[in-house]
Amino acid sequence: MTLLHMALFGSAGLILFSLLLAWLSVGVALTPILGLGLVVLAGLVYALFGLARFELTRISNLYDMDVAPLTWRPRRREGFGEYVRSLGRNVSNGRMWALLGSLLFSCLAGSLMLTALQMAVRSSIVAFAPVLQADSADPLGTVPGLWGFQTPVSQAPWLVLAALLGIAVVIGLVFLHRMVTVGIVGSIARESALVERVRTTAVQREGAVRAAEVERTRIERDLHDGVQPRLVSVAMTLGLAHQQIDSDPRQAKELVAEAHASTKSAITELRQLTRGIYASVLDDRGLDAALSAIAGRSHIPVGLDIQLNGRYPRVAEAAVYFAIAEALTNAAKHSRAQRCQITVRVREHEGRQSLWARIEDNGTGGARITPGGGLDGINNRVLAAGGTFSLDSPQGGPTAVEVNVPCAY
Repeated sequence: MTLLHMALFGSAGLILFSLLLAWLSVGVALTPILGLGLVVLAGLVYALFGLARFELTRISNLYDMDVAPLTWRPRRREGFGEYVRSLGRNVSNGRMWALLGSLLFSCLAGSLMLTALQMAVRSSIVAFAPVLQADSADPLGTVPGLWGFQTPVSQAPWLVLAALLGIAVVIGLVFLHRMVTVGIVGSIARESALVERVRTTAVQREGAVRAAEVERTRIERDLHDGVQPRLVSVAMTLGLAHQQIDSDPRQAKELVAEAHASTKSAITELRQLTRGIYASVLDDRGLDAALSAIAGRSHIPVGLDIQLNGRYPRVAEAAVYFAIAEALTNAAKHSRAQRCQITVRVREHEGRQSLWARIEDNGTGGARITPGGGLDGINNRVLAAGGTFSLDSPQGGPTAVEVNVPCAY
């Protein structure tokens, strides 16, 4: 296949680049005439980008490489000036020029390969002409030599050597083509992978920061609205008991009992609050047991379908646990659902294991992600763990939330 590609580009590629140079010359020449050349040059940019995309597809398919496609850098806003800037950004795209360089190298190497192949074939014919002439009968005696060649026998070894050299050049150019083009496209693939990794890391960092901010706000709200007033009430009740302990011991005893009950309620609220930060049952008994616990506390009936084998990384288990817990809370508060179904599996995702969970209720639907809301918190927490989050909630229901969290980075 490489030989066929090189033969094609060796015969037609140089003509293509000559046409591109002519296109460029016409554009430059017409630019002083009312700027008509700018339109021609803009078309040339699109043509070069198309050739670069063709080269990327050709090499990736020829050598079975997994490479991200070359994408056009679009306008960021409307306007002719922004269109010109968009063209400039695409002209300065290093990936496009690297791929065009790969295409030009393929054309030059193909041209040299065709020359070497012609030399090898011609040398072979000329070298074996005396032998074939001696073996072939010419009854009429009108042909001076085979195919017009008259080769002294003494020159045949040199011609054989030239034929072998031509074949060696052809083979060398084939491997050189592979090495150079794969190197160029491979560097582009590594650059694309690095850019994608940086983008993913930035998204994960942003998700982690937002999740921490939402969690901090929730803890502050729960402390301010729940535990703090109860503790203040306990302090006031104990103060009243302290004042009446001598004058009215019976009333003081009742106040102390009331303060004791309020203290136990505050401890329960603190325990629930800390469970919202991290469920200790995850460390003690694993994700299956933790999900069974929150399903038992749910205000709506919950069906569990969990198939797990052993334990998984703490980060992955925590992300899936809190996603399910928050989804159940949202369903109980907003969906008017009569039942919720939770499914948890271990799947292969991008060559590695991941925890996949689906939470579906039969409520009214219409759920949307709003900044600072419960679904936004799920999204941020899952992104921070390197996973993905999807929401499907049409009007009228049902609502389905899916999370996919890798078990390792």
